[in-house]
Amino acid sequence: MMKKMSIPTSKASLVLFLCQIISALDVPLDSKLLEELSQPPTITQQSPKDYIVDPRENIVIQCEAKGKPPPSFSWTRNGTHFDIDKDAQVTMKPNSGTLVVNIMNGGKAEAYEGVYQCTARNERGAAISNNIVIRPSRSPLWTKEKLEPNHVREGDSLVLHCRPPVGLPPPIIFWMDNAFQRLPQSERVSQGLNGDLYFANVQPEDTREDYICYARFNHTQTIQQKQPISVKVFSMDSLNDTIAANLSDTDIYGAKPVTERPPVLLTPTGSTSTKVELRGNVLLLECIAAGLPTPVIRWIKEGGELPANRTFFENFKKTLKIIDVSEADSGNYKCIARNTLGSVHHVISVTVKAAPYWITAPRNLVLSPGEDGTLICRANGNPKPSISWLANGVPIAIAPEDPSRKVDGDTIIFSHVQERSSAVYQCNASNEYGYLLANAFVNVLAEPPRILTPANKLYQVIADSPALLDCAYFGSPKPEIEWFKGVKGSILRGNEYVFHDNGTLEIPVAQKDSAGTYTCVARNELGKIQNEVQLEIKDPTMIIKQPEYKVIQRYGQVSFECIIKHDSTLLPTVIWLKDNDELPDDERFLVGKDNLTIMNVTDKDDGTYTCIVNTTLDSVSASAVLTVVAAPPTPAIIYARPNPPFDLELTGQLERSIELSWIPGDENNSPITNFVIEYEDALHEPGVWHYQTEVSGTQTTAQLKLSPYVNYSFRVIAVNKIGRSQPSEPSEQYLTKSASPDENPANVQGIGSEPDNLVITWEPLKGFQSNGPGLQYKVSWRQKDVDDEWTSVIVANVSKYIVSGTPTFVPYEVKVQALNDLGYAPEPSEVIGHSGEDLPMVAPGNVQVHVINSTLAKVHWDPVPLKTVRGHLQGYKVYYWKVQSLSRRSRRHVEKKILTFRGNKTFGMLPGLEPYSSYKLNVRVVNGKGEGPASPDKVFKTPEGVPSSPSFLKITNPTLDSLTLEWGSPTHPNGVLTSYTLKFQPINNTHELGPLVEIRIPANESSLILKNLNYSTRYKFYFNAQTSVGSGSQITEEAVTIMDEAGILRPAVGVGKAMASRQVDIATQGWFIGLMCAVALLILILLIVCFIRRNKGGKYPVKEKEDAHADPEIQPMKEDDGTFGEYSDAEDHKPLKKGSRTPSDRTVKKEDSDDSLVDYGEGVNGQFNEDGSFIGQYSGKKEKEPAEGNESSEAPSPVNAMNSFV
Repeated sequence: MMKKMSIPTSKASLVLFLCQIISALDVPLDSKLLEELSQPPTITQQSPKDYIVDPRENIVIQCEAKGKPPPSFSWTRNGTHFDIDKDAQVTMKPNSGTLVVNIMNGGKAEAYEGVYQCTARNERGAAISNNIVIRPSRSPLWTKEKLEPNHVREGDSLVLHCRPPVGLPPPIIFWMDNAFQRLPQSERVSQGLNGDLYFANVQPEDTREDYICYARFNHTQTIQQKQPISVKVFSMDSLNDTIAANLSDTDIYGAKPVTERPPVLLTPTGSTSTKVELRGNVLLLECIAAGLPTPVIRWIKEGGELPANRTFFENFKKTLKIIDVSEADSGNYKCIARNTLGSVHHVISVTVKAAPYWITAPRNLVLSPGEDGTLICRANGNPKPSISWLANGVPIAIAPEDPSRKVDGDTIIFSHVQERSSAVYQCNASNEYGYLLANAFVNVLAEPPRILTPANKLYQVIADSPALLDCAYFGSPKPEIEWFKGVKGSILRGNEYVFHDNGTLEIPVAQKDSAGTYTCVARNELGKIQNEVQLEIKDPTMIIKQPEYKVIQRYGQVSFECIIKHDSTLLPTVIWLKDNDELPDDERFLVGKDNLTIMNVTDKDDGTYTCIVNTTLDSVSASAVLTVVAAPPTPAIIYARPNPPFDLELTGQLERSIELSWIPGDENNSPITNFVIEYEDALHEPGVWHYQTEVSGTQTTAQLKLSPYVNYSFRVIAVNKIGRSQPSEPSEQYLTKSASPDENPANVQGIGSEPDNLVITWEPLKGFQSNGPGLQYKVSWRQKDVDDEWTSVIVANVSKYIVSGTPTFVPYEVKVQALNDLGYAPEPSEVIGHSGEDLPMVAPGNVQVHVINSTLAKVHWDPVPLKTVRGHLQGYKVYYWKVQSLSRRSRRHVEKKILTFRGNKTFGMLPGLEPYSSYKLNVRVVNGKGEGPASPDKVFKTPEGVPSSPSFLKITNPTLDSLTLEWGSPTHPNGVLTSYTLKFQPINNTHELGPLVEIRIPANESSLILKNLNYSTRYKFYFNAQTSVGSGSQITEEAVTIMDEAGILRPAVGVGKAMASRQVDIATQGWFIGLMCAVALLILILLIVCFIRRNKGGKYPVKEKEDAHADPEIQPMKEDDGTFGEYSDAEDHKPLKKGSRTPSDRTVKKEDSDDSLVDYGEGVNGQFNEDGSFIGQYSGKKEKEPAEGNESSEAPSPVNAMNSFV
């Protein structure tokens, strides 16, 4: 429910009055007019509020004022009238209010101490000066005192107190020795703000007897000296020698060595202190510490940064200096003293107060009888100053009443003023730290119109240019201005004329027919006056033939033409320039009426020549370049980068521009194409050079644009086709004046971080962009599309401001304006931001699922209302998960999947679903804050699909005509299995496939025995599963039936992939059988020979001798050594070791064979399919299975066959 607000009648009328447009008279600065008009007094010059005078010289108290008639002057002293006629020592200057107190002829300055105030008065009012406090300066002597010598142990701290006499103003303190040389100071020894000399730790070299503190009183130009102070430092070595001399050899002696100490603060004491400083002053904070090693001081501001560009460190960082402090500099400042043994800190709580300062000072008001006006006096300070008004120097409450005047706080409202309302009003803004006093008069004038522009003034303009005809006027009330053309012309109106408030008539595009006589008429209720002016239109000046680009050989002659056309009544002057400068004083340059001729051209004549035509009304110019080339034949020329420019000079210094000139260096046979100008800002970025601009190579001057509050220096780099020269020497420095900022922060954004706030951020201005000290930002905001006023706050040293208590996610208009101590930047543009987002309130409704196939579904939902999103709509998230498989009816761990659909999309596809399964899903809306509530879970089922391949296929128990197959059901049946399909076909010795046989097997079976197969034959098997949808992927395998019942072999071990197919049935090949028979026959013959030799009868002496001295190399080896030894029947049926390559040597070790099939296999159970890949990867088993008897699913290897044969 809205509350009605009532406004009192008096307040309502005041608000209504202030909303009116009030226009006071502007008095032109015309000396003759000002002499004729009556004007209340205005104070033009006065002494400072706190005026300290030299007691040896005359006291001059200034008070100057102006007014019509000239004002008279009077003074008060300590609040009462000061009668200067009764004091012979005091005189007042003629036609002035300035007092002169004669001190040099016997007067005493102390007798004239007090508070003085000057009043300047005429018939229209009275103006008053500030309260001027007169105090004579004092420079007292030091009091007599007896100073004891300071005996200090090496490494200890020491403070030498100065305690200067109290003077006015306070003296400047410094320490010197007897020779009037300043004592050296460092991080270890330094002077404090109170004048004391602090030693962090004393050293032997500090011993001296002439530490002298001096106090200099600048006002009286006197220096006072304290008695010298003596310091004696005892080192550890000298102390040990002294002790040793007084003790016997048996005594134990020895002073402690110099011990290092952690820091302690000498000043200030304690852990915290406070400091109050006034706005605009210099803040000085000090921390001096003792310790060994000498501590290092560091300063920080808690919760903020030290203000950039206003912070300075003095006295070896022991003093923190912040200039031009403001309320934003209040806070806790911590100094930290640290050395290698520890640290100590002190926190100084700084409060910045402010004496009153003007926001809007009252301004003089000139009104006509019956008009309205206001005087506004607004000031600020800390604490807030009180505002009081005076009229003609008297408090307004007791001043004579004026019915046209009404006081409302800091505003005086005037309505229907009369001439008797003229007066001088004083506004006093004061608080405990000072006051401001401003005079502003209200001058009510009744004057008939006056035209200040001279009669019959002649104006001449060029055709098609604007013409401005002046009619400066004054009158009270403000006259109305009308313009006429011709003697009997009608009043001028229409879009072809522009009428300015100051009476000027503007003709935007003056034509030939615009020439003639124009009459200005000014009238008010007190009279009428008119004035005539003349307008002439002239033809423009043109260059009808311009100079052209020339290339001339050295020592030749060249001529540039410059033919002009101009108004016959105007006298043109033609000037020729070379490179924007005067032509060389050389007789070779001949200037004709329409041309410039250069005789005997040299290389120095190369450059840009400009023809400038000037008249009293306009100016035109044209330029051409002269290139001088060497005459052929020319010797070889060495080209190089140019030499750097030199002799840089700054001229024409203005606030925003300056002219830089230079002399080019040698171009080294390659013309300079351009000059690059760079600048350094020693105030903000010393040592860093930035690009400023570049000019053509024919120029040697450049007009440079400047920014305020920058300490510029410039350098120039010359460029030719070879490269860039070295930079020139820097120019002299030029510090531009401060100004209000030219630009506002960029990248302004308003984004909420919480549901109830708005975070306004911006890119802060860089140092040189601030244009002056005291850079701050005015942050403004208001809710969009709501008739609200702007809310503003001024901040400093930050780039973010948080607005709290905002509604959730509403648009705001945001702007950030830069300001400094001199004013505001231009009005910034507004950006649209939003307050913080909150989680969405509702879930999407009407969620529907359409199952497209066994692995894909489409989900639909209704969008949520945008108001319930409570943020930027980012999209929708679909959560879905498998509840269970319909074929297995077994639950598993729920793994939710998430799909995100960007924007305001209301449908989406769900890929990758598992067939024949039950799923659930829900939908949630998403904004920048997060997700909203989930929609109710929606259940859907996927139809059956084709199954995956069987989990494994094993072939076991091979016989002559049968094989046993075992398999596992598919890992993913994807439905109800209906059957299995087995296909197989034989593979002959040439790897050709035989006829394919297909068998359908019920789904509940897991093994099958295949009979009636061919013996010693390889078969390839294909096996897959079916559902009602179709067949799944198949698994393949190969196996071999055995040769016969007696030939059951152990499976081959380690058959490599590349050899698996080629080793099949090798034992049945004819060539191989013949080779084996030959090998067996050879072995049989060797055995017979050995047997015969062994059974020979008798021994011979030679044999015995050989037996007695047998060569070990020809001794029969033992069986353990791997040699034959004696033949044994028990060895006849032992096979050779696997991998043996030499059947004649049955004891060859396994590692001696490099062709063993064991090296290529995966173990005794390793089996391979038709492409040589290992079957185990499909069986699902990683461990090796033991061999079953001597059967093998492989064809016999040739090595095993040979072992069996032997």
